[in-house]
Amino acid sequence: MQSASGQALERPPIGWAVSPGLVDYASAIAVMEERAAAIARGTERELVWLLEHPPLYTAGTGSQPEDLVDADRFPVHRVGRGGRLTYHGPGQRIVYLMLDVKRHGGDVRAFVRSLEAWLIDSLDALGITGETRAGRVGVWVKRTPEETGEDKIAAIGLRISRWVSTHGISLNVDPDLAHYAGIVPCGIAEHGVTSLAQLGAESSMQSVDKVLRQRFERRFGVTEDVAAPAASDTEMALSPKRESPAP
Repeated sequence: MQSASGQALERPPIGWAVSPGLVDYASAIAVMEERAAAIARGTERELVWLLEHPPLYTAGTGSQPEDLVDADRFPVHRVGRGGRLTYHGPGQRIVYLMLDVKRHGGDVRAFVRSLEAWLIDSLDALGITGETRAGRVGVWVKRTPEETGEDKIAAIGLRISRWVSTHGISLNVDPDLAHYAGIVPCGIAEHGVTSLAQLGAESSMQSVDKVLRQRFERRFGVTEDVAAPAASDTEMALSPKRESPAP
């Protein structure tokens, strides 16, 4: 970034916001899209927004009708991100990433790989070995030798518009994994899903948030605490408030 005189200007820290309780999905998406548009105009700075949603399914642009096993189980939201059907709910850390992709390399594929590497670094700090797979976006965990196969622990779904990203990642901290039974997660029937809690790792949301922030800053730059965006408080009372993690 340069001033009118051509001198380099220091970019502001990336905003880091944590919403307490459960945030209504439609309201969150509306806020996210408005913020991303402002970032593209240059009137707002980048933002990383951590939250949880009430139980629901989201269908990305690649979703197929057969991916929805039980249409009556939870609300289904059609969204503009890439990918197929996935689940969001309490105990899952959602991180919406409103970032200037040009600032972070200007290569969308490399940007996605950086997100995967961020998640793998974070899992490693929590004692879990996460891996990527060719042709499958997200992060996977091998089962024990006695239980051959692998399970998905984190999903990535993005939309890039005017070089600003929206949507982001979901990490299974301690959700009800039975809620995935209503869909074929990400269209992959031959693999399951897992969580930090199921693997016996640290599953305090505050502790996980702290690790995510530390590892994020190593790859994407300095963050600064900001107030969480205002979204509908319809669902807020369903979950106790949590304090934001220490910087």
